[in-house]
Amino acid sequence: MNSILRYLKNVFAAKRVLGENLELMGLLKADSLLQDMYAKNKFPGLAITVLKEGETIFQKGFGYADTEQKQFIDPRKSIFRIASVSKPIAATALAHMVQDGLIDINESFYTYVPDFPKKSCDFTIRQLASHTAGIRTYKGKEYGLNEPYSIKDSLTVFKNDPLLFEPGKGYLYNSFDWVMISVAMQETSGIPFEEYVQEKVLNPLGMINTCIPKCHPEGSRRYDGTKVKEITEIKATKNVATFYTKCLAGFRKAIPVDNFYKLAGGGYLSTSEDIAKFGQAYLEKRIEVKAEFLNQFLTSQEVNGKLTYYGLGWQVSEDAKGRKFYGHIGNGVGGYSNFFVYPKEQLVFSILINCTDPKVQEELDKVIDCFFNEVVESN
Repeated sequence: MNSILRYLKNVFAAKRVLGENLELMGLLKADSLLQDMYAKNKFPGLAITVLKEGETIFQKGFGYADTEQKQFIDPRKSIFRIASVSKPIAATALAHMVQDGLIDINESFYTYVPDFPKKSCDFTIRQLASHTAGIRTYKGKEYGLNEPYSIKDSLTVFKNDPLLFEPGKGYLYNSFDWVMISVAMQETSGIPFEEYVQEKVLNPLGMINTCIPKCHPEGSRRYDGTKVKEITEIKATKNVATFYTKCLAGFRKAIPVDNFYKLAGGGYLSTSEDIAKFGQAYLEKRIEVKAEFLNQFLTSQEVNGKLTYYGLGWQVSEDAKGRKFYGHIGNGVGGYSNFFVYPKEQLVFSILINCTDPKVQEELDKVIDCFFNEVVESN
């Protein structure tokens, strides 16, 4: 049966049972859309968690964490590369440092990392966090870099390149900005970036399945490059999804990459449940940072009098229906992610896919629409 006809038949059957319960109708529609995406081979595996007013209203896995082993997705346990959804996590840790007086976001980056090569202009931590410092994006194969860099050592990849524009005069989204911030954070605190994030963000929020890429056999890579007792391995290796890239024949395993160096910009791994939990902590004001500091991170910056729709490590925007949200979209080798927090509607969305950019954002936007009662009502 045609998928649309099948969906309509299910909707009419559901209406007889559910009456005018718009929320349940929205859940049915979202489920149908995701089932249809999987049937059309849009992704190998997808995990989704949706919270409303702190309650889980939709949580499900579609497809496989491993297509060969036929290992199903579990939204509570399956661990994905979350790509740039790492930035809000890093931004939360940075907010702690700002509150504690360790870092001033309006201060020069060179105050914290004085040995970084001097550029034509000075630039601040705020400009790095908002992608207005003029730092370049990836070149060539850097997107899929597979070198065991420490965070600070990775600066060698781009540190000698010139700024692309005068800081504050342009906007260019990239992950190197946050690599630089993470170096500044550990230089000023004397604590490895990953340990600081664990202590200030992951542990307090109970994000037990959010972790860093598996360490090399010789041990953990600390911020100073020394070898120490291995303490930063993935917590549950068996639950880490296999990472894929889409090809003409379907999906093939993604190229190997080492994302440790860019933890802050796109290196963390997590579950859809953990990321939703993170968003809910913001709605419930459980982040132990005062509003006067957090609000700076969740406010869109401006360039030449125009909004960038990006705060400090957070996308701060509105969707096609004019509903305001903050969060992030992530895309990396073997991983694609959506993380949105809608304060007015008290909704949190976490969607993770184990595939490099599967070109499904338009479809995911339709899925998200299902959870707003006014959208369901108008159909």
